[in-house]
Parts: sequence; C-alpha cells; structure tokens
Amino acid sequence: MAAPAGMERWIATFLEAQAAELDAARNTQLAYGRDLKDFAGWLAARGRDFAAASREEVEAYIVYCEAQGLSQATRARRLSAIRQLYRFALDEGWRPDNPAIRIKGPGASRHLPQTLSLAEVERLLDAARSKGRSEGERLRNRALVELLYATGMRVSELVGLPVAAARGDPKMILVRGKGGKERMVPLSPPARAALADWLHLRDGEEERARKAGRPAARALFPGPGADGHLTRQHFYLLIKDIAVLGGVDPSKVTPHTLRHAFATHLLAGGADLRVIQTLLGHADVATTEIYTHVLDDQLKDLVLTRHPLARRKT
Repeated sequence: MAAPAGMERWIATFLEAQAAELDAARNTQLAYGRDLKDFAGWLAARGRDFAAASREEVEAYIVYCEAQGLSQATRARRLSAIRQLYRFALDEGWRPDNPAIRIKGPGASRHLPQTLSLAEVERLLDAARSKGRSEGERLRNRALVELLYATGMRVSELVGLPVAAARGDPKMILVRGKGGKERMVPLSPPARAALADWLHLRDGEEERARKAGRPAARALFPGPGADGHLTRQHFYLLIKDIAVLGGVDPSKVTPHTLRHAFATHLLAGGADLRVIQTLLGHADVATTEIYTHVLDDQLKDLVLTRHPLARRKT
C-alpha cells in the first residue's frame, strides 16, 4: 500500500485504524493525535516528514521535549505514540523500518496514587446526601458517589452508564471500559439502595417528559451535553463541592481518588490482587500492584507514628 501524501494523512489513517481494529478509547486517540501533530510540526520545521525521519531525529525530538520541560510521563507517552505510528507504517508497507523501535524511552515516573481514609470516604458519602438544590439532585449525587466508591469505576464509565444497566435492582452492573472491554462489578447494599432511590425519582421525571413529548434519556445520569449524560467535568466540580461540604480537603479529592480508595481499602481488607485487577478493568496486574505499595507506605507510617517503641529517643 502506498504511503499517504502528507503527515496529516499519516496521522488520520493511523487513528482510523486504531479505532477500527483496536477499538481504542476516544481519549486515547485524542492524545495520540496531539502527540503526533507535535512531532509532525517539529519535523516540518526542519524540512523533514514521517517518511524520511531517521532514528537520530526521533531521539533529537525526545531530547527537544525534555528541553521544553515536559514531564517524564509525557515524553514516554509521545515516544510510545511515535513507535506505534511507525509500527503501523511498517505493517502497511509505508516504510521499510521502524526508526523508533530501539530508542530507550525516558520511562514514566511512577507516583503512588493519592487515596483517602475510610473516615474521609464516609464524610464524602454523608455530604453527597445533602448536596443539591432539589431532592432530585441530592438523590442523584448520593447515587453517583455511592456507585463510584462501591465499584471503583473510572469517571467516564460512571457518567456514561446506560439506564438499562441499572434496571431490575441488580447485584452486579455491567461496565464498558477502555477499548470497549466489558466487565461485571458487584454493587454494595448502600449503592443498590441509592441507585433504587435515584431510579424511582428519575423514572417519574422521565414519565412527565414523555407526556410532554420529549424523548426518553438513555443515560442513567442524564445531562444537557451532546452525549446526553452528565459530563466528567461537571462531576469533577461536583465532587470538589461535596468534599468541602464534608470537611475533606478538596485538593485531595477527585473522581480518580475514590477509585484509588476503592482499591486500597479492598486490598487492606484482604482482597486478592487479581480480583481487584478484574474489578478495576486493568489489562495488566502490574498496574494494580501499585496499590500494594500504597498499603506498604500506610502500614509503615502507622508503625512509625503509633508503635510505642517507635517514639523512643535514642
């Protein structure tokens, strides 16, 4: 197959193939697109393009990114995007080689995820019950936070849940995750109760909307946006407000922090790492293993601050 004319067509064709063959998540495609456009701009400024770029030029671009002050994680992601583009180009016959394959990346720095204590989570759950200008908002907010902590879902998975997934008072709920992969996650009794209360009120509102000639919403948590559901940005701001209301430092609280809390608390309670991997939807157990380090640090801190002999002066 002949290589496309121009770097923009290279990127577009590559992203189309990613979407079709790998069912890559939209956010992943957007990140790849941004990274590859930056590389294309850097090459164009030097009179080069994807077809002619050498290994030395790819390495020089990564050095340039470091000089720009980009983080280790961002540089590693950009190199990964370039590698995948050239792997695709090699498979398609656009190039006879992959100039990025043997380049050693900067590696993504691995920070331990920030999490919350059980007491802090309980304060958030209590605050969610009273956050909202109407009963509908309060029931929705309670259901959102209960579901997030009970399942460890990503915020995009939570706000994108279809209402059909919650019908019938389920003990487990089907979640569509990254790359379109589906998994079942169990619901705790408080989450089921919050979900049932929200559904009862939501169904009443939907019935009134139907009688008024408005179409039914498919999302469990409807919103006015183009996707028809509550946006991630809306929920991000909402959880900050709930943190303030609950007396929890809002700088510590994000939707992802509750996902980390779910995993860390399960691990502390004796759950198997492979089970947590499945519940979180991690493709590789190595990603899940970071929570063992979080727990190790918490136990270490507990010993150093609470053990009577640790406070002895030497």
